[in-house]
Amino acid sequence: MTKGKKALQGEICAGEWLDINADPVHVKREREKARQLRSTDWWRAQLDKGVCHYCGGKFSREELTLDHIIPVSRGGRSVRSNCVPCCKQCNNDKKFYTPAERILANLFPEGNS
Repeated sequence: MTKGKKALQGEICAGEWLDINADPVHVKREREKARQLRSTDWWRAQLDKGVCHYCGGKFSREELTLDHIIPVSRGGRSVRSNCVPCCKQCNNDKKFYTPAERILANLFPEGNS
């Protein structure tokens, strides 16, 4: 465990090595772009497929959220190539980590405690 944070299996304990200093101007701009992206035909078509990008589970439109593969807080942008439908559980599990960080956490769980 790191700095009093509970480590779940496959969860990254980044308290010692990850410092997110998100640019508030970038975050605000990209969140607005994400709101606009949600109103496009492209996004509606993604929701109509009903598939979570991460777990592959089938969900209703209401159960899917827009997830930034590279999080906005880490410099990610609200563009089609960085936004995917995601179930709420996967979105909560992913937090502000990149897919590569999640893979590494699962490959080397002993390095995360």
